[in-house]
Amino acid sequence: MDSGSIAWMLMSSALVLLMTPGVAFFYGGLVRRKNVVSTIMYSFISVGVVSVVWVLWGYSLAFGEGGSAYIGTLNNFALSGVDTPDAQIFAVFQMMFAIITPALITGAFCERFRFKTYLVFLVLWVTFVYAPIAHWVWDGNGWLLELGALDFAGGAVVHINAGIAAIAAAALLGNRRNIGKGVKAHNVPFVILGASLLWFGWFGFNAGSGLAADGLAVSAFLVTNTCAATAMLIWVILGMIHNNGKVSGVGAAVGAIAGLATVTPAAGFIGVGSSLILGVVTGIITFYIVQFKGKISIRNFNLEDDALDVFAVHGVGGIIGVIGTGILASSGGLIDGSSDLLVNNLILVVSTIIYSLVISLVILKILDIIPGLGLRSTESEEDDGLDVSDHGEEGYIVD
Repeated sequence: MDSGSIAWMLMSSALVLLMTPGVAFFYGGLVRRKNVVSTIMYSFISVGVVSVVWVLWGYSLAFGEGGSAYIGTLNNFALSGVDTPDAQIFAVFQMMFAIITPALITGAFCERFRFKTYLVFLVLWVTFVYAPIAHWVWDGNGWLLELGALDFAGGAVVHINAGIAAIAAAALLGNRRNIGKGVKAHNVPFVILGASLLWFGWFGFNAGSGLAADGLAVSAFLVTNTCAATAMLIWVILGMIHNNGKVSGVGAAVGAIAGLATVTPAAGFIGVGSSLILGVVTGIITFYIVQFKGKISIRNFNLEDDALDVFAVHGVGGIIGVIGTGILASSGGLIDGSSDLLVNNLILVVSTIIYSLVISLVILKILDIIPGLGLRSTESEEDDGLDVSDHGEEGYIVD
């Protein structure tokens, strides 16, 4: 890379890192006040845990030299051999994606997942779920990349992957206690602040994924903002229709995130017109999934209790984006006269869903039976709030 591209990639990496505190505030504002510290810490601790895992073996499993079609190697353990500026900035940039992906999962199981178990879950999930899928899609030897599937910045690797794992975890845990009384976002300014940080950081997420300061970065930046803005407006309009003309701050924030998640896999392959189409489609679909999610149940888990709408926003948004890439890509998409990319991206969607679901369930089942761990907090801990039970701290103190 030239010095300009290195500077841009350093900035992009920092922008993507900023997204994880954005998730922390976005999620933290949506839960009950007695769990705000716990929910923010789910995201914040990921920065520390995943950074170390990634440097030691995560990067090597995803992108290690001599890897097969399905997994890397440990040849680059502790980043051994990753010693050029180009290689190191790629490792740093990819590390930020690995950090935020498990943090996204936490929105579906917040307010009831044991924190010490979550620490172990982070290590295992990044190792056995995130790294292999990243290898499939983004490594030169990966079978999905060789097949011809395209995921520019993580529609499958990050968003579908996290959305499916989130549903798996929440279904095993069951609903939060006392949600029949209704659970409202306790701090709407936190939600909007978090969404704003995410939107800002997403320019590094998408525009940085071309790995250069060039015209592709400019185009990805533009379509990212356009899709997010369009989806936000769709959510606002539909929200006004269903809410007596009122404009929900939470709805606007969620709509923007849905648009950002959806454009992520497509950002390097579409133009502005296609980003407008994606924004409209994802705005409508994700809004109505959230609107009627109370009617969707999986075992003892009702989708109503996906507090941060992880599946509806990230999972569904990622699916729309990956399929939309197969249709709308200006080169190789269905509108360009070829169905190959669409077929390959459908394979990408299905394989990500199956692998993430199965391996996430296995990891969670194992953690649930290990003495001293277990997935769910006790009833008394949930009633008192996980801020006190897990952290010995409270988000708000009245003098």
